[in-house]
Amino acid sequence: MFATKKLAAALAASAISLSGCYIVPVGPDGNPMVYLPVEPAPIPNQASAGASRPAIPAVLNARLYPANDLATQTGMVSGTVTNMMTGKGRFQLHYNGELLTGEATRVSGDERKGVASAYGTSGAFMSCEYQMSSPYQGAGVCGFSNGARYQVHIGR
Repeated sequence: MFATKKLAAALAASAISLSGCYIVPVGPDGNPMVYLPVEPAPIPNQASAGASRPAIPAVLNARLYPANDLATQTGMVSGTVTNMMTGKGRFQLHYNGELLTGEATRVSGDERKGVASAYGTSGAFMSCEYQMSSPYQGAGVCGFSNGARYQVHIGR
């Protein structure tokens, strides 16, 4: 009887001590990497039924492919865009050994078109124009302060 109580107490202590542990992947910049599942697009007649849920931010990959000779010297560049589902987003990428951070904003009057800008501590900057085909996918062009130009593909 005493051994059963001792075993039960040991199991309970183990469960309590492990209940607060979480493993969170961290990116190279030290920020947590959170990947959210993609929700399927609503069926048109369901969307008009009025059942709305709060928008959940989505982390999207941004892949930039060289579009001129200067960009070819660096090659493909990748980063992330966090779509806040409000017409705004956070943008970051590593370019020539430097972290550039900035924001993405949808153009007023056109929910699909947007602009993105990012800046680094050395003064390097980039600006992009893009068009989203859905909240999770889009494409556009980006130019860097050194004259490099890229085609950008946004999505998972």
